[in-house]
Amino acid sequence: MKKVLFIMVALLTATWASAQTEDQLALKRLVDTFSNLADVKDVKSQMDLFTDDAEVCSKTGDHVSVMKGKEEIGTAFSNYLALFDVVYHLNGQQTVDIDGDTATGTAYCFVTLIGNGRKNQSGVRYQDTYVKQNGKWLIKHRESNFMFTTVDEMK
Repeated sequence: MKKVLFIMVALLTATWASAQTEDQLALKRLVDTFSNLADVKDVKSQMDLFTDDAEVCSKTGDHVSVMKGKEEIGTAFSNYLALFDVVYHLNGQQTVDIDGDTATGTAYCFVTLIGNGRKNQSGVRYQDTYVKQNGKWLIKHRESNFMFTTVDEMK
């Protein structure tokens, strides 16, 4: 009886750990896909990564802008990305805490934006809230904190 109970607990633990790993990988893919789509300025596809009622809060120094809903977020992203000829994201570490169909996460990104004879490079920390809807992880809330930005004139 003890063996059977031990085996059942071991199987349940392995199944839970496997689900956690799958969700962690899916959340990493979500964040990476967001960046890849930004690099090719495919804002329409980026919006598929957000819940309908999503909110994005972008902080640069003392300046804060808040966008609510896919339409407002999409318009803001399109207008911003249109300012640059080259958009390049390099994602780094990500940590997530998963609780059923909700999760929170922190992800780091180094962003290079080139346009109008300038190269802007920023270190960005994203604080995200994710939800799983219909088996797919989406971004419900994103706080983009531009920790530093350097601007160089291009020759």
